[in-house]
Amino acid sequence: MSANTPTTEHGQSTVSSAEQALESQGYKQELKRSLPTSALVVYGLVFIVPIAPMSIFGVVFNLSHGMVALTYIIGFIAMLFTAMSYRIMANTIPTAGSVYSYVGAGLGKQVGFLSGWLILLDYLLFPTLASVLGAVAMHSILPAVPQIIWVVLYIALSTTANCMGIKWADSLDKILLLCQIIVFVLFVWFATAAVMKGVNGAHFSARPFYDSSSFSVDFVFTAISVAALNFLGFDAISTLSEEAKGGGKAVGRAIIISLFIVIFCFVALTALATWLVPDVQSFADGNATNEAFFDVAYMVGGTPLKVACAAGVSVLSAVGNVLTSQAAVSRVLFSMGRDRMLPGFLGQVSPKHKVPRNATLLVGGITLVLGFIFVGDVSMISSLVNVGALSSFALLNLSVIALFLFRKHEKAYIAKGLFPLIGFVILVYVLIHANVSALAVGGIWFVIGVIVLVVQKAHGRSAELDLDA
Repeated sequence: MSANTPTTEHGQSTVSSAEQALESQGYKQELKRSLPTSALVVYGLVFIVPIAPMSIFGVVFNLSHGMVALTYIIGFIAMLFTAMSYRIMANTIPTAGSVYSYVGAGLGKQVGFLSGWLILLDYLLFPTLASVLGAVAMHSILPAVPQIIWVVLYIALSTTANCMGIKWADSLDKILLLCQIIVFVLFVWFATAAVMKGVNGAHFSARPFYDSSSFSVDFVFTAISVAALNFLGFDAISTLSEEAKGGGKAVGRAIIISLFIVIFCFVALTALATWLVPDVQSFADGNATNEAFFDVAYMVGGTPLKVACAAGVSVLSAVGNVLTSQAAVSRVLFSMGRDRMLPGFLGQVSPKHKVPRNATLLVGGITLVLGFIFVGDVSMISSLVNVGALSSFALLNLSVIALFLFRKHEKAYIAKGLFPLIGFVILVYVLIHANVSALAVGGIWFVIGVIVLVVQKAHGRSAELDLDA
């Protein structure tokens, strides 16, 4: 216990173990530490979206030859390796910097900065992507309202909630998640009843999980490249390390728990939907593919269920994604600003609400500008989000190996060697098959990060982590 650690009159520390762990890294507790593990799980679920497969069911069905549930199971296994790396690093480095801090610990502060810079490409663009997707969905329901109006509303609501404090944002997260759960339960209830009644020739079978006539090794890799991207968001839980009551340990638990919950939801939704279209080999291009799940919902529950599912994807997912992704990127910017790797005003905390208000407002402004640019066009921005996220994930896995096997000389060769290596290989495979234009833009973004790093180094700015404390 340091000499400056607050104590009671009996000499007992008034500082929690989580705060002590943060102080051991050279930082003081500034953000409000108020989130239990359950709140972290809620945050992760809202970011990932338990009902996400509804919007792309037709696309994944066609690519997987009907083995949609298996596709998500493979994607889950692929991302689980990276999730375990996040859990290990969160336990060791309990700061809000997430991959920026983690990679800095394992591969050096310069590589850590570049990793944080790459994840910013994901986190800065994800709120825009979510708001634009939500606007597209709402435009199909209310075509008279310009899409940009919905973009502005989503961003304004989320930015306000995040500036009001983490507990306020947590309350909104819980409402959004509850609504998604209701939509999930309604579909599962009606769909299960329909399968049992044999509606549309439906029957329980192994097809969603395995079809020997279509399965191949190529399918496995195609499934990974598609499904792994649907799990993005679990990583953002790590940005709340300094606001979690249990610190890094709570963050690690929440990451794994949230992944297991969403894979259950993904498999349940897609298996039921597949059973209800037993004679379909492939959905036709266009609306038949894009609206495949909603057509199934109409089949089993009529217009009310179809509208509920569509609204769940368009409104609940959009608001939730913008809210949670804004919170994530503002914490990364806060950490980088606190370390003077980015302008110092980003590292300032609101005295009243105990949140990185400056970083949050900046993200809100950037998201709004990008919303005007990308409204109605989601292909490029979605590819850029994936490139930024998966690149930083790959570096994270390497940092686990470097920190624990080479720097700390631990002998946990499976958990901290083999598993991170598998995660790295999977991510590299997905990256080399990414959109070429997105890779080019990602490369330009990386070069800009190198320039920023050189300028910062020239001014003598750096951030050190005390790993031996």
